[in-house]
Amino acid sequence: MTVLRRFLVLVALVFWQGGFLFYAAVVVPVGRAELGPDQSRVTRLVTVFLNLAGAAALLPFAWDIWATPSRRAGRWVCWLGMAAALPALVWLHDRIDAAIDSSTASVEDRRVFYPSHRWYLWISTAQWAFAMFFLLLSVGGWSDADRQRNLGHTIRGQV
Repeated sequence: MTVLRRFLVLVALVFWQGGFLFYAAVVVPVGRAELGPDQSRVTRLVTVFLNLAGAAALLPFAWDIWATPSRRAGRWVCWLGMAAALPALVWLHDRIDAAIDSSTASVEDRRVFYPSHRWYLWISTAQWAFAMFFLLLSVGGWSDADRQRNLGHTIRGQV
């Protein structure tokens, strides 16, 4: 069960955060270069799926935190940071979307769009940082748990 749980954590994290990094580093710049302002027609839909992937990823993360006692407090802090970002991102996404004319893909309300978009980027970056710290703490926690388990086997073998 431990291997399955850790596998699910890694798959969820790689899908979500790998998708986020690919989106930020490749999809947005290529979309902007190829489509100009029309790239928002694609990116505004993609971000919905990124946020859904994040919500789904939080489930195996919570299961693993519960099942792995080592470094639990730090991992819960990271989990809460990732989870708290999601409703903020969904709310900001709706504000950004409402500020864009869907027929022309042009910004209709600059006073709403630009500050909301800036906040969206900052919160996404903070969420990514929480995810990276979560990964570091998880790998450390797994190592601690494995060492404890191996120590228990060694002691029982010597008695």
